[in-house]
Amino acid sequence: MKHQVLLFAGLRETARRDVIEVDLPPGARVRDLLAAIERAHPGLAPQLAHCRVAVDHEFVANDDLLAPKLEIAVIPPVSGGHDGPPKVMLETGALDLSRVVAAVDHPDAGGIATFTGNVRRHSRGIEVDHLEYEAYGPMACRAMEQIVARLEGEISGVRVAIHHRIGRLSVGETAVVIAASAPHRAEAFEACRAAIEALKREVPIWKKEVGRDGSAWIGQGP
Repeated sequence: MKHQVLLFAGLRETARRDVIEVDLPPGARVRDLLAAIERAHPGLAPQLAHCRVAVDHEFVANDDLLAPKLEIAVIPPVSGGHDGPPKVMLETGALDLSRVVAAVDHPDAGGIATFTGNVRRHSRGIEVDHLEYEAYGPMACRAMEQIVARLEGEISGVRVAIHHRIGRLSVGETAVVIAASAPHRAEAFEACRAAIEALKREVPIWKKEVGRDGSAWIGQGP
């Protein structure tokens, strides 16, 4: 049974292709898929050890069975294209703080906390020329929607919006804007901080730092 497997970020660059084909016997599991990829593409082995597999935009366990005609993707650790609902957006153009705030503003919002993440000049001891953000679009939007729904369910009265930029960003440009509203400031601050931490941990968006001495995908490998 042949499976088409999507690759992203550093995996895509190493394999020099967006999609690879893997032939597996019936009854194969996710771990068998990863082993087959490693055999066919040994150059990917160091990165595969830190990756997860998604099937139809949901993460799966290594023991899960693989069925035919599913969309399979190998997901590198996230750094940390379709438009979703107004609260969740992936955008190729400049982000607008007022637009994100408007997504959570309402008459009972006594406090609105925001976070704006910009591209900085120096990172990890190197001088950055620009960043390149890449996303697994449908899954990234779904993951952001799940973060919003979870926080709104856990923290009373909270509304959350997350807008993230993809593509090439120069120093000083905004990569992500988050807004959280609540009747009181404490809950708004809590939700805003929780949203950015969850975004870095859970959403398949990667960034490549490009500087004078080369480039590197951030968040992949030890």
